[in-house]
Amino acid sequence: MDGSLDAEKIAGYFKGKSVLITGATGFLGKILVEKILRVQPDVRRIYLLVRAMDAHSAKQRVEAEVTDTELFCLLKEKHGKGGFELFVEEKVVPLAGDVVFENMGLDAPRLEELAKEVDIIVNGAATTNFYERYDVALDVNVMGVKYLCQLAKKCANLKMLLHVSTAFAAGDREGLIMERPFKKGETLREGTYLDIDAELRLVGDVKKELELQDGGCGDKTKRERKGMKELGLERSRHFGWSNTYVFTKAMGEMLLGQLHGAIPVVILRPSIITSILRDPLPGWMQGTRTIDTIIIGYAKQNLSCFLADLELTMDVIPGDMVANAMMVTMVAHSEEQGAEVMYHATSSLRNPAPYGVLYESGRRHFYENPRLSKDGQVIPTKEMHFFKTIASFHLYMLIKYKLPLEILHVVNLLLCGLFSQLYDDLTRKYKFVMHLVDVYGPFALFKGCFDDINLERLRLTMTKTSPEDDMFNFDPKTVDWNGYFYKIHIPGVLKYVLK
Repeated sequence: MDGSLDAEKIAGYFKGKSVLITGATGFLGKILVEKILRVQPDVRRIYLLVRAMDAHSAKQRVEAEVTDTELFCLLKEKHGKGGFELFVEEKVVPLAGDVVFENMGLDAPRLEELAKEVDIIVNGAATTNFYERYDVALDVNVMGVKYLCQLAKKCANLKMLLHVSTAFAAGDREGLIMERPFKKGETLREGTYLDIDAELRLVGDVKKELELQDGGCGDKTKRERKGMKELGLERSRHFGWSNTYVFTKAMGEMLLGQLHGAIPVVILRPSIITSILRDPLPGWMQGTRTIDTIIIGYAKQNLSCFLADLELTMDVIPGDMVANAMMVTMVAHSEEQGAEVMYHATSSLRNPAPYGVLYESGRRHFYENPRLSKDGQVIPTKEMHFFKTIASFHLYMLIKYKLPLEILHVVNLLLCGLFSQLYDDLTRKYKFVMHLVDVYGPFALFKGCFDDINLERLRLTMTKTSPEDDMFNFDPKTVDWNGYFYKIHIPGVLKYVLK
């Protein structure tokens, strides 16, 4: 990177360039696509790889899930309805494919086009399910990286590859977590070595074992799904990670480090990505974050307790700030041959936001704006109880639910199975809740703090000589968390998630 960066230079970088984006139908992918089109209408092409049967289906999916969403309101206002459609048709190229296949599942003519045209690749494709099937998570989060690297090496004019990971790939650590890529074979548990090829072979072997166990009877698909999910958690915890998502994202980073060669690579690790802070649509979001369980529980008044320590920091970062950081890092590391740079797009070091801020903002919002039932009655806002440790939550569940279940079990036996259906239903719900705590507990009680010195250095290179220079702001210190949650994020959750 040479010299300082300003908004004009950042936006100007994308003029005449072609960008290939995977994961564009996701929350962050949409924000990035909109931002590029808005700040640089002279971008040459934006290729969007989406899962679809054919080109027509890909076009329909991009329209329905990306460009027709409310997020593109400013562009629609600027161009008008007809003009916007023409603009998108000229600039956005939907591709029917999938990162889990070699060559992304694309045909030879399309591959040849990409090899000539693409200047930048952004890999945002991922499965983010904490309890994902191990085979599926390996295909998307790990092998997808391999196949994208292979494609990148065929692109004659490629300037850089940006890979979106997650800050939590660093593991459930305490203290300061540095912006440092994983080394080959590195794990979080002493005495272990991670061999990705061995993990892929293990998946194949376990699948064969599950087929033999089935013996032609029972639900084979259900057995395989359960077995693959359990294997994912087992292998994650064997190597020191808490769930399949963060484990396979760490593996993806590791593989990228091995395979990128001379291609300049940026690995961006956001923390919990929340609703848009500023533009184009404050409060806009897609999907539910773990922290939003508090808001949704308050809104529906169906959640009496929650696993969280209100004094702990929840590392959150608005989605538009992450997209801004992505664009700035692309410009900063374009054509830096062989570079591999890690950035944390996080807030816990510079401007920590405790869970208590979200909780108090939620209380304030719902006391001042009470929810109404279907018949127009005010839903009373009840206080929520929080458990600071998994052990205290387990004790609560034991006394409140497990012991009554055991009593019901005895009564059911004495009455010759009269309450069997009720007992089975309640037992299933109890096990489901305990499973959620097992998978999400470490995440909810995370005590680490993400260092962002690399991103801070990049921030310091950005000059502000005009109001437009704030267009690519990604500084968490500029966020007033109280105001953000109360005025923007919570109304956004209610409008776009609970609609």
